[in-house]
Amino acid sequence: MTTSPQAYGRVAVLLGGNSAEREISLRSGAAVLAALQGAGVDAQAFDPAERAITELRQFDRAFIALHGRGGEDGCMQGALELLDLPYTGSGVLASALGMDKMRSKQIWLGQGLPTPAFRRLFAGMDFDAVVAELGLPLMIKPAHEGSSIGMSKVDRREQLESAYAQAAQYDALVIAEAYIQGEEFTIPLLGERALPVIRLQTPHAFYDYDAKYRAGDTQYLLPCGLDAQTEQALQDLARRAFAGLGARGWGRIDAMRDAQGRFWLLEINTVPGMTDHSLVPMAARAAGLDFPRLCLRILDQTL
Repeated sequence: MTTSPQAYGRVAVLLGGNSAEREISLRSGAAVLAALQGAGVDAQAFDPAERAITELRQFDRAFIALHGRGGEDGCMQGALELLDLPYTGSGVLASALGMDKMRSKQIWLGQGLPTPAFRRLFAGMDFDAVVAELGLPLMIKPAHEGSSIGMSKVDRREQLESAYAQAAQYDALVIAEAYIQGEEFTIPLLGERALPVIRLQTPHAFYDYDAKYRAGDTQYLLPCGLDAQTEQALQDLARRAFAGLGARGWGRIDAMRDAQGRFWLLEINTVPGMTDHSLVPMAARAAGLDFPRLCLRILDQTL
C-alpha cells in the first residue's frame, strides 16, 4: 500500500439502504469494511436507512457499497456532493444513467455501440406488436433494478403479460429486450484498466438472482476461454461503453456473444457486488490484486 492509512481520515462505508438489494449491499459493505479496517484505515459502517445523511459530516470520505435505488442511482452521489464529501465510483449523472437500463441503452445506440433491440412496455399495449418486432425469446426487465430482480425470460407469447406484471411490481419503467442466445461475459473495470474477463455459465434460464447469490451450480470461467485478441476487443468495447456513460473509478460491464461471434452490451454496474466471492474481486485476484488492496485502490480514487 503506497498511501498511509491515516491519509484517508475517517471513512464511512455506506451499506444497506432501502433498495431491493439491501441484503446484498450489507454483505458487500461488511466485506469492504473488514478489508479497510484490516489495513489500518479508520473505517466505520454507515447505513443510510438507519442514520441521517447529515451525520456524514463527521467523516472525511465515503466508500459507496450501496446497491440499487438510493445508493447507486445518483441520489446518494448528489447528497455527498452537497456535503462536499469525496466518494468512490461514478458521479451523479453516470450513476443515474447506469441505473436506468433503457436510457443507458439509448446512449450506447447513439454512440454506435451494440446493444440488443428493445421496447418500453406499457399496461394494455399491443404485446403482439412487441413480439413481431423483437421476436422470441425476450428478456423482460424493470429498468431501475439490479441483481436481476424482477427479470424474467419469455419464450412464448402467452407469458408476456405475466412477465410484464412481475417486472412492473418493481418499477413503472419496464423494457422488453431481444434475447441474445450465446455466451455471457462480465468485464470489471478499475480506473482506466479493464480487468480479466469472466465467462458465466448457469443451468438456469438466465443468470438470475438465484444463480448469482444462492445456487451452487453457477460456473465462473477465468480465464474466460476467449483468445487474447478477442478478449482484448471485448475489454475495449467495455471501456468504450463505460466511458460513453461518463462512468469513472470502477464498475462492471455485462455482455453477450452470439452464435456469429458478435458482442452485445447488456448493462453497466457502477457499484458492483464487493463480497470476496463477487465478480470484480474475482477478476482482480486474477490480475494479482487481493481483496484488501482492491478496496484500497478504489478508495484511493477519493484522494
